[in-house]
Amino acid sequence: MKKIEAIIKPFKLDDVKEALHGIGVQGLTITEVKGFGRQKGHTELYRGAEYVVDFLPKIKLEVVVSADQVESVISAVAEAAGTGRIGDGKIFVMSLEEAIRIRTGERGASAV
Repeated sequence: MKKIEAIIKPFKLDDVKEALHGIGVQGLTITEVKGFGRQKGHTELYRGAEYVVDFLPKIKLEVVVSADQVESVISAVAEAAGTGRIGDGKIFVMSLEEAIRIRTGERGASAV
């Protein structure tokens, strides 16, 4: 099993969700996060005063899939989330040792 985390722009969430559903991904978790990378942030004007917005709103998406689904998930997320502009996000892939469904006690791939 693998855990895939993706940091994407908030307005791309629906596109990514539909793309993952289209390839058969059953469930996902999202978290609203803030951060920056090369995009750095930007300057805004509020009531005549300029201020720097360092941390930009992003969505962190988490999906657990079998090892054979990893490449299709990566492709789906990258295609759906990409705009070709700076700040599109990142995808991280991690090995997952165990998964347990709390309600039934199932373990492994059947728990996902």
